[in-house]
Amino acid sequence: MRASRLALASLLALTFAGASAQAATEIQFWHSMEGPLGERVNALVEAFNKTHPDIQVHAVYKGSYGESMNAGIAAYRAGNAPDILQVFEVGTATMMYAKGAIKPVQEMSEEVGDPIDPKAFLGAVASYYSSQQGKLVSMPFNSSTVVFYYNKDAFKAAGLDPEQPPKTWEEVAQAARKLKAAGQECGYTTTWPSWVQLETFSAWHDVPYATENNGFGGLNARLAIDSPLHLRHLDNLAKMAKEGLFTYGGRGDAAGALFISGKCGMATGSSGMRANIAKNAKFAFGTSTLPYYAGVPNAPQNTIIGGASLWVFADRSPEIYRGVTQFFKYLASPEVAAAWHQETGYVPITVAAYDLTRQQGYYEKNPGTEVAVKQLNVQTTDRSRGLRLGYLPQIRDIEDAEMERIFNGQISAQEGLKTITARGNELLQKFEKSVK
Repeated sequence: MRASRLALASLLALTFAGASAQAATEIQFWHSMEGPLGERVNALVEAFNKTHPDIQVHAVYKGSYGESMNAGIAAYRAGNAPDILQVFEVGTATMMYAKGAIKPVQEMSEEVGDPIDPKAFLGAVASYYSSQQGKLVSMPFNSSTVVFYYNKDAFKAAGLDPEQPPKTWEEVAQAARKLKAAGQECGYTTTWPSWVQLETFSAWHDVPYATENNGFGGLNARLAIDSPLHLRHLDNLAKMAKEGLFTYGGRGDAAGALFISGKCGMATGSSGMRANIAKNAKFAFGTSTLPYYAGVPNAPQNTIIGGASLWVFADRSPEIYRGVTQFFKYLASPEVAAAWHQETGYVPITVAAYDLTRQQGYYEKNPGTEVAVKQLNVQTTDRSRGLRLGYLPQIRDIEDAEMERIFNGQISAQEGLKTITARGNELLQKFEKSVK
């Protein structure tokens, strides 16, 4: 009899366990974080799943940003898209205008009765991923921005004050001349030329990158970077290159190696580059705000973000949307978002995570890590909130190619900007027609 009771108890336990497992809401999450970042994403998901046994998120690495976005679009067309897809910031317009495919994040959270408040996020972060009405369309996650790095040891050797980095482009050129005179191989370089020297440059100086509020106002947006200020800037960089003060180091983050190796004394790059510099550079370095042109009204304004956000596909059950909302609110909780910021170099996406990090003394212990946050934690304007343009990855390719020719002295800045504007607008017109 006792054996029968034990068998019955075991059977009931298995039955209830099976029912519990079946009752858990399963959520598929595709992302592009690999290596140490991928490990941290898996740790985040594991921690969430342990504290939310009724919701189980399954994180799957799907390749680079471009690869995962293409995989997500293909899966949607085939009828088996994931619930959550991580998409890089330049894919925002493509996702937003995918009518019927996407469930806007704020709308989703309000429908399940657990609203996500856009005011909880840093100003420049929320505005980039919000509709024209100020409602979140995707969930901010891994956000970075452009900062200015400089080699303190090289500054000392050149007779420059290592605690007074250049604040304007005029001062960058002056510092580069002194570095060169002191034997420095390279004065200044930049990673991500399009993101830094055109997109962020525009926001930092509060001038339009494109018409229609940089695309937020409509699909008929066209590039506006053939302005006198953009011409002045690229012409200035070309002259610095000719004088040997600026060294072009390639597309993407390729030029980061020039700074980390010690060849270049100054560099502009992602705030997420800091960890790599701290680990591999053999010199003391500083982090400062981006240079700007003195006399330009409202400059400096704010920088714009890089990185990616999380998008939710449409036509899911209320249970899945409820689970996704809880997962997103977990990622945005002060403790989790602050830890993610401190461990990865991405900025804290919420004001609460920023405040907590500051209270923990992280910025005092790690000077320079607050620069990126301060550049983003600003009330944005229609010209500085970011970009909402289709085919932006392809436009960046055009920009990079033309800037290479400008910096190499093959064409003038005016010729290059004219080509960028004409070819970029052809793509924007094509995107407008395809969406309509």
